Amino acid sequence: MTVPVVAVVGGGPAGLMAAEAAAIRGAAVHLFDTMPSVGRKFLMAGKSGLNLTHAEPYPDFLGRFGERRDRLVTALDRFGPAAVRAWANGLGIETFVGSSGRVFPADFKAAPLLRAWLRRLRGAGVRFHVRHRWTGWDAGGYLAFDTEDGLSSFAADATILALGGASWPKLGSDGRWVEILRQKGVPVRPLLPANCGFDVDWSEHFRERFAGQPVKPAVLTAEGASHRGEFVVTATGIEGSGVYPLSAKLRDRIAADGAATLTLDLLPDHSTDRLACALSQPRRSRSLAEHLRRTVGITGVKAGLLRERSSPVELADPAVLAQRLKCLELTVVAPRPIGEAISSAGGLVWDDLSEDLMIKSLPGIFAAGEMLDWEVTTGGYLLTTCFALGKQAGEGAADWLGLPPVAQLP
Repeated sequence: MTVPVVAVVGGGPAGLMAAEAAAIRGAAVHLFDTMPSVGRKFLMAGKSGLNLTHAEPYPDFLGRFGERRDRLVTALDRFGPAAVRAWANGLGIETFVGSSGRVFPADFKAAPLLRAWLRRLRGAGVRFHVRHRWTGWDAGGYLAFDTEDGLSSFAADATILALGGASWPKLGSDGRWVEILRQKGVPVRPLLPANCGFDVDWSEHFRERFAGQPVKPAVLTAEGASHRGEFVVTATGIEGSGVYPLSAKLRDRIAADGAATLTLDLLPDHSTDRLACALSQPRRSRSLAEHLRRTVGITGVKAGLLRERSSPVELADPAVLAQRLKCLELTVVAPRPIGEAISSAGGLVWDDLSEDLMIKSLPGIFAAGEMLDWEVTTGGYLLTTCFALGKQAGEGAADWLGLPPVAQLP
């Protein structure tokens, strides 16, 4: 009996999980990646501690996906946060829950997990082909690749595309697949930056003095949504974990109106009345900077932000100063380029995918991961969803090929 061949194009988390799901069902899996080694974006994500998933209650986890929740719930029900932790444990990687609810490997590192995973994939028969850039299909309908040795073709019984979005292009996710699929008549929504920074028109003085400095703690509010966290002032604007949960709302408002308003509460643990009372104390001969430091503990970049967005008259009024500290408006004028973003939005249109993530107009061609039109904030949600969609596509390809079901992934 001939063993069906499954080609997986893309060696990120979704592609690797798709390869495992298809291999465990008995397919002969060949995985192709444009880079010299697989999992490069996975390793980059783990540089500051690999955030695998999040331990918050599962309904809250699903609620992070907004209008895409119903599209993703099938995949996440099959391979959600608990399953991710069990899967990592099966690779010999212990995990723990941090104080924020984020889940990390015990050593915080991505490399040991990736090495263990690749060993298991090779043991399952997965064959890896690196430095293979997918260019579409050749005249015979075979997968076409540009390699160091020239053009090559590959015949597969089913194909799973897991090519990522367009963030971090130097690691392989460059979005070139968009035009390839559009030429095949497959609808693709434009790829947009997600979990990204934004441009702010800082004064030259503020930029030179405070670029690179963190602002913490703060509550950031945009379009009716608020998030407590921190962010960094950059030479061009702002970025950081406090901004990312609001990035979709800010990006979409900028697209509609040309700019968006972000409101900062620079002292989230103090009331406006308390601040006004403290600031009303006589300044005597103290400078404003010294007065802010002594009365409300505002110094450095927070004091700089206050001056940047307040007039001299406002700075002289304790009541107005208190209001500014609790509700300081920043106008953001553009998201940073998609190549700088942590992830991307847009991609393959859900209505043109089957329940098993097969592209309806291209029988036998499945898609997974960031190629699909969804987005979510950082915090383990991105990685878990890529794993889940990869597993769904791998199992979908196996079902389409008629391969028998087996036990769940270890």
